Amino acid sequence: MESSDVSQQFLFNQSANVPDITAVTISYLFCIFGGSLSVLITFGNLLVIMSIVYFRQLHTPTNFLMLSLAVADMLVGLLVVPFSVVLFVSSYWHLEDLLCKVRGSLDVLLCISSIWNLCCISVDRYYAVCQPLRYRTKINVHVVWIMIMVCWTIGTLNGIILSVKAPEKGHKNNKCASIQVQTQKTIVVAVVFGFGIPAVIISSIYLKILTVAQKQARSIRNNATSGATVSKMERKATKTLAIVVGVFLTSWTPYFLSISFHPLSNYTIPVNVLQSFKWLGWSNSMLNPFVYAFFYSWFRSAFRMIMTGKIFTDDFSNSKLF
Repeated sequence: MESSDVSQQFLFNQSANVPDITAVTISYLFCIFGGSLSVLITFGNLLVIMSIVYFRQLHTPTNFLMLSLAVADMLVGLLVVPFSVVLFVSSYWHLEDLLCKVRGSLDVLLCISSIWNLCCISVDRYYAVCQPLRYRTKINVHVVWIMIMVCWTIGTLNGIILSVKAPEKGHKNNKCASIQVQTQKTIVVAVVFGFGIPAVIISSIYLKILTVAQKQARSIRNNATSGATVSKMERKATKTLAIVVGVFLTSWTPYFLSISFHPLSNYTIPVNVLQSFKWLGWSNSMLNPFVYAFFYSWFRSAFRMIMTGKIFTDDFSNSKLF
Protein backbone atom coordinates (compact mmCIF):
# COMPACT_ATOMS: atom_id res chain seq x y z
CA MET A 1 0.00 0.00 0.00
CA GLU A 2 2.78 2.35 0.89
CA SER A 3 4.58 1.40 -2.32
CA SER A 4 1.45 2.26 -4.35
CA ASP A 5 1.15 5.63 -2.62
CA VAL A 6 4.79 6.37 -3.35
CA SER A 7 4.31 5.45 -7.02
CA GLN A 8 1.22 7.66 -7.30
CA GLN A 9 3.04 10.52 -5.63
CA PHE A 10 5.98 10.06 -8.02
CA LEU A 11 3.68 10.08 -11.05
CA PHE A 12 1.91 13.17 -9.71
CA ASN A 13 5.23 15.02 -9.33
CA GLN A 14 6.29 13.93 -12.81
CA SER A 15 3.07 15.25 -14.35
CA ALA A 16 3.42 18.49 -12.41
CA ASN A 17 6.81 19.02 -14.02
CA VAL A 18 5.47 18.53 -17.55
CA PRO A 19 5.24 21.96 -19.19
CA ASP A 20 1.79 23.17 -20.11
CA ILE A 21 1.30 22.56 -23.83
CA THR A 22 -0.30 25.99 -24.28
CA ALA A 23 2.64 27.75 -22.64
CA VAL A 24 5.10 25.80 -24.79
CA THR A 25 3.16 26.64 -27.96
CA ILE A 26 3.04 30.33 -27.05
CA SER A 27 6.78 30.30 -26.36
CA TYR A 28 7.54 28.72 -29.74
CA LEU A 29 5.25 31.14 -31.59
CA PHE A 30 6.79 34.05 -29.71
CA CYS A 31 10.30 32.89 -30.65
CA ILE A 32 9.28 32.67 -34.32
CA PHE A 33 7.64 36.11 -34.21
CA GLY A 34 10.51 37.76 -32.33
CA GLY A 35 13.15 36.08 -34.48
CA SER A 36 11.40 37.11 -37.70
CA LEU A 37 11.03 40.70 -36.51
CA SER A 38 14.70 40.80 -35.50
CA VAL A 39 15.82 39.51 -38.92
CA LEU A 40 13.59 41.97 -40.83
CA ILE A 41 14.74 44.93 -38.74
CA THR A 42 18.41 44.00 -39.08
CA PHE A 43 18.30 43.15 -42.79
CA GLY A 44 16.31 46.22 -43.87
CA ASN A 45 18.48 48.68 -41.98
CA LEU A 46 21.70 46.90 -42.98
CA LEU A 47 20.74 47.48 -46.63
CA VAL A 48 20.38 51.21 -45.92
CA ILE A 49 23.72 51.35 -44.07
CA MET A 50 25.62 49.47 -46.80
CA SER A 51 24.07 51.65 -49.52
CA ILE A 52 25.01 54.95 -47.89
CA VAL A 53 28.51 53.82 -46.89
CA TYR A 54 29.39 52.23 -50.25
CA PHE A 55 27.90 54.55 -52.89
CA ARG A 56 29.49 58.01 -53.01
CA GLN A 57 26.38 59.51 -54.60
CA LEU A 58 24.56 58.87 -51.33
CA HIS A 59 27.14 60.76 -49.23
CA THR A 60 24.85 63.71 -48.50
CA PRO A 61 23.84 65.44 -45.24
CA THR A 62 20.30 64.06 -45.48
CA ASN A 63 21.54 60.51 -45.98
CA PHE A 64 23.96 60.80 -43.06
CA LEU A 65 20.88 61.38 -40.88
CA MET A 66 19.30 58.30 -42.46
CA LEU A 67 22.52 56.40 -41.72
CA SER A 68 22.32 57.35 -38.04
CA LEU A 69 18.64 56.32 -37.96
CA ALA A 70 19.45 52.99 -39.63
CA VAL A 71 22.25 52.26 -37.14
CA ALA A 72 19.93 52.87 -34.18
CA ASP A 73 17.16 50.75 -35.72
CA MET A 74 19.53 47.93 -36.69
CA LEU A 75 20.86 47.74 -33.12
CA VAL A 76 17.25 47.46 -31.90
CA GLY A 77 16.90 44.39 -34.11
CA LEU A 78 20.29 42.96 -33.13
CA LEU A 79 20.26 43.58 -29.38
CA VAL A 80 16.93 44.68 -27.90
CA VAL A 81 14.51 42.30 -29.66
CA PRO A 82 16.60 39.10 -29.17
CA PHE A 83 17.23 40.02 -25.51
CA SER A 84 13.48 40.45 -25.03
CA VAL A 85 12.70 37.07 -26.62
CA VAL A 86 15.25 35.29 -24.40
CA LEU A 87 13.95 36.97 -21.25
CA PHE A 88 10.34 36.16 -22.18
CA VAL A 89 10.80 32.44 -22.80
CA SER A 90 13.31 31.77 -20.00
CA SER A 91 11.79 30.52 -16.77
CA TYR A 92 14.92 31.03 -14.74
CA TRP A 93 18.17 32.91 -15.29
CA HIS A 94 20.98 33.43 -12.81
CA LEU A 95 21.68 36.82 -14.41
CA GLU A 96 18.08 37.76 -15.17
CA ASP A 97 18.19 41.04 -13.22
CA LEU A 98 21.42 42.09 -14.93
CA LEU A 99 20.13 41.12 -18.38
CA CYS A 100 16.90 42.97 -17.70
CA LYS A 101 18.79 46.14 -16.77
CA VAL A 102 21.09 45.91 -19.79
CA ARG A 103 18.15 45.29 -22.13
CA GLY A 104 16.21 48.17 -20.56
CA SER A 105 19.10 50.61 -20.95
CA LEU A 106 19.76 49.61 -24.57
CA ASP A 107 16.03 49.75 -25.31
CA VAL A 108 15.65 53.34 -24.07
CA LEU A 109 18.94 54.51 -25.59
CA LEU A 110 18.32 53.11 -29.06
CA CYS A 111 14.57 53.78 -29.35
CA ILE A 112 14.81 57.39 -28.20
CA SER A 113 17.86 57.96 -30.44
CA SER A 114 15.82 56.57 -33.34
CA ILE A 115 12.87 58.87 -32.58
CA TRP A 116 15.11 61.95 -32.38
CA ASN A 117 16.80 60.97 -35.65
CA LEU A 118 13.33 60.97 -37.23
CA CYS A 119 12.84 64.44 -35.76
CA CYS A 120 16.09 65.71 -37.30
CA ILE A 121 15.16 64.23 -40.68
CA SER A 122 11.89 66.20 -40.54
CA VAL A 123 13.90 69.40 -39.87
CA ASP A 124 16.11 68.60 -42.85
CA ARG A 125 13.05 68.07 -45.07
CA TYR A 126 11.55 71.35 -43.85
CA TYR A 127 14.51 73.39 -45.09
CA ALA A 128 14.71 71.38 -48.33
CA VAL A 129 11.06 72.01 -49.24
CA CYS A 130 10.12 75.25 -47.49
CA GLN A 131 13.41 77.15 -47.67
CA PRO A 132 15.32 75.64 -50.60
CA LEU A 133 17.50 78.72 -51.16
CA ARG A 134 18.81 78.56 -47.58
CA TYR A 135 19.02 74.77 -47.44
CA ARG A 136 22.72 74.38 -48.31
CA THR A 137 23.78 77.02 -45.79
CA LYS A 138 21.50 75.77 -43.00
CA ILE A 139 21.93 72.02 -43.48
CA ASN A 140 25.52 70.94 -44.12
CA VAL A 141 27.70 68.05 -42.95
CA HIS A 142 28.86 69.95 -39.84
CA VAL A 143 25.28 70.75 -38.78
CA VAL A 144 24.17 67.18 -39.45
CA TRP A 145 26.91 65.71 -37.26
CA ILE A 146 25.82 68.05 -34.45
CA MET A 147 22.23 66.81 -34.92
CA ILE A 148 23.41 63.20 -34.77
CA MET A 149 25.41 63.85 -31.59
CA VAL A 150 22.38 65.51 -29.98
CA CYS A 151 20.14 62.54 -30.91
CA TRP A 152 22.47 59.97 -29.38
CA THR A 153 23.21 62.14 -26.33
CA ILE A 154 19.50 62.49 -25.53
CA GLY A 155 19.03 58.74 -25.94
CA THR A 156 22.04 57.94 -23.77
CA LEU A 157 21.00 60.31 -20.98
CA ASN A 158 17.48 58.87 -20.93
CA GLY A 159 18.90 55.34 -20.87
CA ILE A 160 21.12 56.21 -17.90
CA ILE A 161 18.29 57.92 -16.00
CA LEU A 162 15.87 55.01 -16.43
CA SER A 163 18.47 52.38 -15.56
CA VAL A 164 19.74 54.21 -12.46
CA LYS A 165 16.29 55.04 -11.12
CA ALA A 166 14.87 52.02 -9.32
CA PRO A 167 11.27 50.92 -9.89
CA GLU A 168 8.72 52.19 -7.40
CA LYS A 169 8.55 50.24 -4.20
CA GLY A 170 6.04 47.41 -4.29
CA HIS A 171 5.68 47.49 -8.05
CA LYS A 172 8.56 45.35 -9.24
CA ASN A 173 7.54 42.62 -11.67
CA ASN A 174 8.53 39.00 -11.10
CA LYS A 175 9.47 38.64 -14.73
CA CYS A 176 11.41 41.16 -16.75
CA ALA A 177 8.73 43.05 -18.67
CA SER A 178 9.12 45.39 -21.62
CA ILE A 179 8.59 48.26 -19.21
CA GLN A 180 9.63 48.42 -15.60
CA VAL A 181 7.39 50.52 -13.41
CA GLN A 182 9.31 53.69 -12.63
CA THR A 183 8.61 56.76 -10.53
CA GLN A 184 6.20 59.33 -11.89
CA LYS A 185 9.00 61.87 -12.46
CA THR A 186 11.07 59.35 -14.45
CA ILE A 187 8.10 58.47 -16.64
CA VAL A 188 7.38 62.15 -17.30
CA VAL A 189 11.00 62.68 -18.40
CA ALA A 190 10.86 59.63 -20.69
CA VAL A 191 7.53 60.57 -22.26
CA VAL A 192 8.30 64.29 -22.73
CA PHE A 193 11.85 63.97 -24.05
CA GLY A 194 11.52 60.54 -25.64
CA PHE A 195 8.25 61.08 -27.50
CA GLY A 196 6.29 64.26 -26.73
CA ILE A 197 8.71 66.89 -28.02
CA PRO A 198 9.82 65.00 -31.16
CA ALA A 199 6.20 64.01 -31.95
CA VAL A 200 5.07 67.64 -31.83
CA ILE A 201 8.04 68.75 -33.95
CA ILE A 202 7.57 66.00 -36.55
CA SER A 203 3.81 66.53 -36.88
CA SER A 204 4.10 70.33 -37.05
CA ILE A 205 6.92 70.31 -39.58
CA TYR A 206 5.28 67.80 -41.91
CA LEU A 207 1.99 69.70 -41.78
CA LYS A 208 3.93 72.83 -42.76
CA ILE A 209 5.71 70.95 -45.55
CA LEU A 210 2.38 69.63 -46.82
CA THR A 211 0.91 73.14 -46.89
CA VAL A 212 3.90 74.58 -48.75
CA ALA A 213 4.00 71.66 -51.20
CA GLN A 214 0.31 72.12 -52.02
CA LYS A 215 0.83 75.86 -52.61
CA GLN A 216 3.78 75.17 -54.91
CA ALA A 217 1.78 72.55 -56.82
CA ARG A 218 -1.14 74.95 -57.32
CA SER A 219 1.23 77.67 -58.49
CA ILE A 220 2.88 75.33 -60.99
CA ARG A 221 -0.52 74.06 -62.16
CA ASN A 222 -1.70 77.59 -62.89
CA ASN A 223 1.39 78.27 -65.03
CA ALA A 224 1.69 74.83 -66.63
CA THR A 225 -0.03 73.44 -69.64
CA SER A 226 -0.26 69.96 -68.14
CA GLY A 227 -1.99 70.01 -64.78
CA ALA A 228 -2.39 66.23 -64.64
CA THR A 229 1.33 65.62 -63.94
CA VAL A 230 1.41 68.26 -61.19
CA SER A 231 -1.76 66.88 -59.63
CA LYS A 232 -0.19 63.40 -59.62
CA MET A 233 2.94 64.75 -57.94
CA GLU A 234 0.83 66.54 -55.33
CA ARG A 235 -1.08 63.37 -54.50
CA LYS A 236 2.16 61.40 -54.22
CA ALA A 237 3.67 64.01 -51.87
CA THR A 238 0.53 64.05 -49.74
CA LYS A 239 0.48 60.25 -49.57
CA THR A 240 4.17 60.04 -48.64
CA LEU A 241 3.86 62.60 -45.83
CA ALA A 242 0.74 60.89 -44.50
CA ILE A 243 2.59 57.56 -44.38
CA VAL A 244 5.62 59.13 -42.66
CA VAL A 245 3.63 60.73 -39.86
CA GLY A 246 1.06 57.92 -39.66
CA VAL A 247 3.62 55.13 -39.26
CA PHE A 248 5.52 57.00 -36.54
CA LEU A 249 2.44 57.99 -34.51
CA THR A 250 0.74 54.60 -34.92
CA SER A 251 3.86 52.76 -33.76
CA TRP A 252 4.75 54.77 -30.67
CA THR A 253 1.65 56.66 -29.44
CA PRO A 254 -0.08 53.64 -27.78
CA TYR A 255 3.02 52.74 -25.77
CA PHE A 256 3.83 56.24 -24.51
CA LEU A 257 0.18 56.95 -23.70
CA SER A 258 -0.13 53.71 -21.75
CA ILE A 259 2.99 54.31 -19.63
CA SER A 260 1.77 57.87 -18.98
CA PHE A 261 -1.55 56.66 -17.59
CA HIS A 262 -0.07 53.60 -15.89
CA PRO A 263 0.83 55.36 -12.59
CA LEU A 264 -2.38 57.42 -12.69
CA SER A 265 -4.43 54.20 -12.91
CA ASN A 266 -2.63 52.86 -9.83
CA TYR A 267 -0.69 50.44 -12.06
CA THR A 268 -3.80 48.54 -13.16
CA ILE A 269 -2.84 48.31 -16.85
CA PRO A 270 -1.83 44.66 -17.48
CA VAL A 271 1.86 44.10 -18.17
CA ASN A 272 0.95 42.10 -21.29
CA VAL A 273 -0.77 45.19 -22.73
CA LEU A 274 2.31 47.31 -22.08
CA GLN A 275 4.50 44.65 -23.67
CA SER A 276 2.27 44.47 -26.77
CA PHE A 277 2.44 48.23 -27.23
CA LYS A 278 6.21 48.12 -26.82
CA TRP A 279 6.53 45.47 -29.53
CA LEU A 280 4.43 47.71 -31.77
CA GLY A 281 6.93 50.50 -31.08
CA TRP A 282 9.86 48.25 -31.94
CA SER A 283 8.19 47.41 -35.25
CA ASN A 284 8.79 51.06 -36.21
CA SER A 285 12.47 50.15 -36.59
CA MET A 286 11.43 47.63 -39.26
CA LEU A 287 9.20 50.12 -41.10
CA ASN A 288 11.63 53.08 -41.12
CA PRO A 289 13.78 51.70 -44.00
CA PHE A 290 10.64 51.33 -46.13
CA VAL A 291 9.32 54.79 -45.29
CA TYR A 292 12.56 56.76 -45.52
CA ALA A 293 14.58 54.85 -48.09
CA PHE A 294 12.55 52.46 -50.23
CA PHE A 295 10.50 55.36 -51.65
CA TYR A 296 13.61 56.80 -53.34
CA SER A 297 14.69 55.38 -56.71
CA TRP A 298 18.43 55.75 -56.01
CA PHE A 299 18.09 53.66 -52.85
CA ARG A 300 16.13 51.01 -54.72
CA SER A 301 18.91 50.85 -57.33
CA ALA A 302 21.52 50.52 -54.57
CA PHE A 303 19.50 47.74 -52.89
CA ARG A 304 19.26 45.79 -56.16
CA MET A 305 23.02 46.00 -56.70
CA ILE A 306 23.72 44.84 -53.15
CA MET A 307 21.17 42.02 -53.07
CA THR A 308 22.30 40.64 -56.46
CA GLY A 309 25.93 40.73 -55.29
CA LYS A 310 26.95 43.07 -58.11
CA ILE A 311 29.02 45.31 -55.82
CA PHE A 312 31.22 42.32 -54.93
CA THR A 313 32.25 41.71 -58.55
CA ASP A 314 33.72 45.16 -59.26
CA ASP A 315 34.02 48.70 -57.89
CA PHE A 316 30.64 50.39 -58.38
CA SER A 317 31.03 53.00 -55.63
CA ASN A 318 31.02 55.85 -58.18
CA SER A 319 28.05 54.49 -60.10
CA LYS A 320 25.20 56.84 -60.91
CA LEU A 321 22.07 55.61 -59.20
CA PHE A 322 18.62 56.23 -60.70
